[in-house]
Amino acid sequence: MASDLLNDKEAAEKAVVDWLEGKAGSKTKFYIKDFYKLFPDDKPREIKKVVNKMVENGILEYWSSGSTTMYGLKGAGIQHSSEGEA
Repeated sequence: MASDLLNDKEAAEKAVVDWLEGKAGSKTKFYIKDFYKLFPDDKPREIKKVVNKMVENGILEYWSSGSTTMYGLKGAGIQHSSEGEA
């Protein structure tokens, strides 16, 4: 059963965005396991559903190196379109 925070979609999304914005000075891309810390009472599968829904809604985006998938705020940090254009 999901925690109250995870059950409240808007609160869960706000928690993710606030956390990512707080980290923006040091990192812009995170592993899915990094999000588990935000919802310590919830199962990884439930957390991944929330994060993936945020990607679908255009709040977050995937970044993949080919072997690793990471997540970040849309438009923050290095994007696929600019990769290798340094």
